[in-house]
Amino acid sequence: MKKLLILAYDFPPYVSVGGLRPYAWYRYLKEYGVKPVVVTRQWGNKYGNELDYIAPGESNETIVETTEYGTIIRTPYKPNLANRIMLKYGRSKFALIRKLVTAWYEFMQFLFFVGPKSGLYRGAKEYLKHNKVDAIIATGEPFVLFKYASALSTQFNIPWVADYRDPWSQNKGRSRIRSVRFFERKFSQNMSAVTTVSDFLKKKISENISVPTYYIIPNGYNPETIKQVEDICPEKGVLRIALAGSIYDWHPYKSVISTFAEFVKKNDYAPKIELNFFGINRHKEIEQFALENSIENNVRVYPRMDNASLLQNLSRHNVMLLFNDYSIMGTKIYDYLGLKRLILFCYSNDAEALALKDKYYPVGEVEGVSTHLQEDLINETHSGIVVKDKNHLSKVLSDLYDEFTQTGSIACHSINTSNYSRREGAYQLAEIIMKV
Repeated sequence: MKKLLILAYDFPPYVSVGGLRPYAWYRYLKEYGVKPVVVTRQWGNKYGNELDYIAPGESNETIVETTEYGTIIRTPYKPNLANRIMLKYGRSKFALIRKLVTAWYEFMQFLFFVGPKSGLYRGAKEYLKHNKVDAIIATGEPFVLFKYASALSTQFNIPWVADYRDPWSQNKGRSRIRSVRFFERKFSQNMSAVTTVSDFLKKKISENISVPTYYIIPNGYNPETIKQVEDICPEKGVLRIALAGSIYDWHPYKSVISTFAEFVKKNDYAPKIELNFFGINRHKEIEQFALENSIENNVRVYPRMDNASLLQNLSRHNVMLLFNDYSIMGTKIYDYLGLKRLILFCYSNDAEALALKDKYYPVGEVEGVSTHLQEDLINETHSGIVVKDKNHLSKVLSDLYDEFTQTGSIACHSINTSNYSRREGAYQLAEIIMKV
């Protein structure tokens, strides 16, 4: 059996979409002849918000867990000065000092093995001193893990693979920083291969680095978690629409909420329809916007929760709201597919939404690559309604409510959703490791 060392900063129990990809490798790789050894940091969910990302670990010693699926090495984590200040005084105090300290570490971590993330490098190095592995994979962000994998590959003569969940220098916010592009090229020199989530990202990555082999391993849903909730049905009597995950500046959330508010005000359905948000990053903003539109009784915002709890809650909803991410597929669409709930996609061609995209969208387009990946998948799987613009949304809401009042449910006739299980992604990675 091959053995794979996985460097994964985000990993359960930390509540993060980014942690679901390496967790699926840990959970399913052994089924396909690869034993996973995950090196991550110690996580806790003390705060239930973004502070969990910088909170200290539970121990100064490395914690090793061995299960039927593989091994997890949880390394100690000590917050840097900026993080300690934020934990003690909150986000509003000493902002300039925190920014300066954070910027220093963000740069210096690529020159030296310093900073709070470097515990993963030391933990992996210690493991490799006493254990043989056949390959290393580092999944980013954070992309400093690529530096660690590159260094370990050189020291122990082990091939390594870079897994891009997100763009690095390809992000417009970073592309202007020469050091970012320099470090990406530097650490790519001894890569054996790159894995990433889409053909779009593959082509963006290749604009800065030259690697002989690229593989596409899409994201997906966790089949075990989906199985646990497949018998849960939406509650009768209230049409519930849900959105899970982060809301970005290019998402037309104000347009969608205001259209929802107009629909509620024009009808007497107010107690019978809800728009609910789970684990979003604009909690207070959404609640205030709902209050300003007089629909505070129809909108609920729920805190971040682990993927199993999230899917339990989402399964009680009739419709899943999805914002257009254009060339980026994202991850939430796969959970929606797994749940087999109708997807409400906003928008395909709305003037206001396109203006937001022009102003805020973080990556440039690639010629010859689709700029509507989510829309393509929805059409391919027959899993939802592609809403053109705000006016179209008004009609769709009316049609959905009519269907709900007549039948007590919202139909979803999706097909071939099993193709998007994360187990399939683990199989694909196992095939790659066999070749490296």
